[in-house]
Amino acid sequence: MVVETAPLFIPGGMGPPELAIILIIAILLFGANKIPKLARSTGEAMGEFQKGREKVESELEEMRETGQTEAANDQDEDFVDTEPVTTEEESTTEAGTETETETN
Repeated sequence: MVVETAPLFIPGGMGPPELAIILIIAILLFGANKIPKLARSTGEAMGEFQKGREKVESELEEMRETGQTEAANDQDEDFVDTEPVTTEEESTTEAGTETETETN
């Protein structure tokens, strides 16, 4: 019976010497006191990203299950734009009027 063992280090991958060099460079760049803070904030940011991703995925799954994509498209058709439409002439005339009143 032959037992195969997995190699501890992947050939061509990062080994202990490379990781030690990266750690030394990080300590030199950031200082020993800031590394735990950086690691903590990075972990928190990754956690927030994960929560946001899971929330979006659950909302998309909900929409797929209930078929709300068709309802969302219907809502777009009912959209009414309340902004007044102005042409370039009107906007330049308004800008010219403002500058004239400011100088007087």
